[in-house]
Amino acid sequence: MYFTVLVVSLAVALFLGLLAAQEIGRRLGVRHRQLARMAVAEGGVVDGAVFALLGLLIAFTFSGAAARFEERSKLTAEEANDIGTAYLRLNLLPADAQPDLRDTFRRYLDSRLAFYSVLPDIDRAKAELAVSSKLQNEIWVKSIAAATGSQPATMLLLPSLNDMFDIVTTRTAAALRHPPEIIFVMLCALALFGGVLAGYAVAGKERSWVHTMLFALTLSGAVYVILDLEYPRLGFVRLDKADRVLVELRESMN
Repeated sequence: MYFTVLVVSLAVALFLGLLAAQEIGRRLGVRHRQLARMAVAEGGVVDGAVFALLGLLIAFTFSGAAARFEERSKLTAEEANDIGTAYLRLNLLPADAQPDLRDTFRRYLDSRLAFYSVLPDIDRAKAELAVSSKLQNEIWVKSIAAATGSQPATMLLLPSLNDMFDIVTTRTAAALRHPPEIIFVMLCALALFGGVLAGYAVAGKERSWVHTMLFALTLSGAVYVILDLEYPRLGFVRLDKADRVLVELRESMN
């Protein structure tokens, strides 16, 4: 909730800043015209370079955010596959060792689902991650003990458990992978600078509030979508549909 409020506040602040930047640019243009007693000089080269860089930066950050979102969705499916494979390979263990391990698997998957469901509450998420780590150790110890003397279980079950545990680290690292904050600062700064240039360019023309508002709304909206997409689970953009494969796997374990 805090992240959502923060990003919405940033988008609103950028929207108001863009309106102010256009007004500043317009007044500078009008003042220059009055002092020079001539039309405002065209700045096509400068304007084109700034807006081209702004467009490139928006495309770069949006494309990166979308790619990382897609990667996190794929990793969710990969974790479901790893857990499902390891769960099926429990059949290689002696029959008397299977019920306890299957119950531990179910508790482990419940913990993994809880980890993502409690976000953006970071403290609760860390607590659930600690529970998952504890259950990983419990699953490993029990599996080692049960697989002793069984070559098929040792060769097939234990590697699948490694994959199941490793994907947690991979998903955690992917969730923490973001562009440097300076890129977002530069994006907002370029947007405001572009607002000044846009206002300066129309200083000698009749004011159009429609264009002024649309310019500010478009850029601030783009920045908001990029940030929300970059940090899924913390804002309105969620990975709940991707988590559905884990939920269905858990239901199949009952």
